[in-house]
Amino acid sequence: MAFIHDDFLLTNEPARRLYHEHAAPQPILDYHCHLPPKDIAENRRFRNLFEIWLEGDHYKWRAMRANGVEERYCTGDATPYEKFLAWAATVPHTMRNPLYHWTHLELKRYFDIDELLDETTAPGIWKRANERLASDELTAHGILKKFRVKALCTTDDPADSLEWHRQIAASDLETKVFPAFRPDKALGVNHPEGFNAWVDRLQAASNVEIRSFQDFLDALQRRHDAFHELGCRLSDHGLNYCFAGACPEATAARIFERTREGHAASPEDHELFASFMMLYFGRLDAEKGWTKQLHLGAKRNVNTRKYMELGPDTGFDSIGDWPQVDKLASYLDRLDQENALPQIIVYNLNPADNYAFATLMACFQGGSPGRMQYGSGWWHLDQKEGMEWQLNALSAVGLLSRFIGMLTDSRSFLSYPRHEYFRRVLCNLLGRDIENGEIPDTPAVGRMVEDICYANAERYFRFPM
Repeated sequence: MAFIHDDFLLTNEPARRLYHEHAAPQPILDYHCHLPPKDIAENRRFRNLFEIWLEGDHYKWRAMRANGVEERYCTGDATPYEKFLAWAATVPHTMRNPLYHWTHLELKRYFDIDELLDETTAPGIWKRANERLASDELTAHGILKKFRVKALCTTDDPADSLEWHRQIAASDLETKVFPAFRPDKALGVNHPEGFNAWVDRLQAASNVEIRSFQDFLDALQRRHDAFHELGCRLSDHGLNYCFAGACPEATAARIFERTREGHAASPEDHELFASFMMLYFGRLDAEKGWTKQLHLGAKRNVNTRKYMELGPDTGFDSIGDWPQVDKLASYLDRLDQENALPQIIVYNLNPADNYAFATLMACFQGGSPGRMQYGSGWWHLDQKEGMEWQLNALSAVGLLSRFIGMLTDSRSFLSYPRHEYFRRVLCNLLGRDIENGEIPDTPAVGRMVEDICYANAERYFRFPM
């Protein structure tokens, strides 16, 4: 039997039935990813397996470094084929890492390749995969059609022009592609050089001359409006922890003006400024009926030498360990007191906080089903065990039936089997419960699976489809 077979990860009869009859037929709504809008607009055709599979994949780079592979085969000047061979030689050492599952799911689902990847099979797999990549089925548009992606949301900076999104919207692509508003750089007053360069870009994108703090807020609101016109219904923030201190507007304006003069904000002033801005962004989202995503808990760029050499997003980020709940609770509560609390999805990176996050979100429910979401396993936790931890915590203290399910959170067009992976994990978990007599074997379980895999997200986001 091939390693990736019809019942992969499905260890019991109810799980197999739930997956094949209810989960597998569902389309995909990928509400958070990092696919480049330019690649979608231009219907990128990938020249080889390196371009679609290894280009920019820091998950693989981390594994390769752990296997003793030289940096030139990860981010360096080795040829695409040399880098692929280095990855192939690493794959057998990734057993029990999710990369082993993902690698072989992707080979099967995209290229119909059942062989296990290693040094001996690599040349043949490279040749066969590259031949398939030459077909229209595996262009950017072809992949979205193949995996029945109804809609996806990219991740976009307020200073982005959105030209590629306008081009996509004017095309005949069946998949709806929306921007998502990620204004993290608006908080960066502790790094004046980068912040000021970004404000200049924001000024150009918004067509607002930014001479004051009020101009800055007006420019951000104008970009928020522009995103909304293109179908955006989500914002997103990647933070160590939520900012929720009390900061009068006059104080935020003073900090902004000092930064524009080239002075770095102190840690205390940065916290105050970020707190003011996060409340401002919350109000903007609530006014338009958007959903706010909070990705909390990543410890980024921990290896200074490698950060200086290679830059961010190259595989040197870890799970952080900050106190989370007090500040997140304060943030949600302040917006709620103003009647300005939007729909919110919180993604937690430290499993020690799983139950704390899940119980906190339940404190602000009401108004619509599942309004406050404890989001899916994220980054280092988007693997079988991490997914089960998240599902168990949510089930124990909330309503699993209202969960909006999985997302790719990926820069790679080869990541769509992650939805299948999640669905198999979900069905196996529920099937095990049925076998143990912990939940009944009724049609309601199948309907719940269908809702979690697609329907809940479609109802929750209300995209202009």
